[in-house]
Amino acid sequence: MKKMKRKEFDRELKDLQIELVKMQEWVKHSGAKVCVIFEGRDTAGKGGVIKRITERVSPRVFRVVALPAPTEREKSQMYFQRYMPHLPAAGEVVIFDRSWYNRAGVERVMGFATEPQVDYFLKYAPAVEQSIIHSGIILVKYWLEVDMDVQDERLRARDEDPRKIWKLTPMDLKSYSRWYDYSRARDAMFEATDTADTPWFVVDGNDKRRARLNCITHLLSMIPYEEVPREPVKFPKREGKGDYKEPDYPYRYVPEIY
Repeated sequence: MKKMKRKEFDRELKDLQIELVKMQEWVKHSGAKVCVIFEGRDTAGKGGVIKRITERVSPRVFRVVALPAPTEREKSQMYFQRYMPHLPAAGEVVIFDRSWYNRAGVERVMGFATEPQVDYFLKYAPAVEQSIIHSGIILVKYWLEVDMDVQDERLRARDEDPRKIWKLTPMDLKSYSRWYDYSRARDAMFEATDTADTPWFVVDGNDKRRARLNCITHLLSMIPYEEVPREPVKFPKREGKGDYKEPDYPYRYVPEIY
């Protein structure tokens, strides 16, 4: 498929971001609770999609959760416990940049969880998600997939671009040689947790621009939002200057280099 030009992408993205703002206003107005999970291969574009979803909406409504590795205290807790406090309240959209499905993916492949722990997770994750949706939360799960050669190209680009070196972690390098182990883990995860009530939706991430547009379009279709009527805006008249005088103060201005 022909690569999408930047101007076309920007035009389509603008229209979708307008719809995201409409969705935001509906969420606030209706008290809806929305939770979106992003999982997938390394370099598949989770961060890029999340950035385009959130860059034109309010951070007071849209909240991104990207948890670090669990602490020793968290390791001693019920597995799902550290994720539960981040679920949305009324009028919120929470986006998980990786989620409790770490147990089915990286923890399984890299040996951070035992097979009995993984089996237990896969058995009971659907029940936990049933509880989430029964509490009134709209739960949407995305898996971003990418081909091996595309992943290779993107990982090497991270090493060569000083702006992206933070994206290339030691864990990425350890995972690099485990492509098919991750494939097996993904397959087992889908088999156990791709249910009628909380299905997985797969996004082809090989073309970043199309993946972003396709994912946002689909997300909007999953939320039953309506445009909330707005009162016409009338700006009030500014007050007069009166006796105010600009102070003779030595402000520390930022140098105008550009």
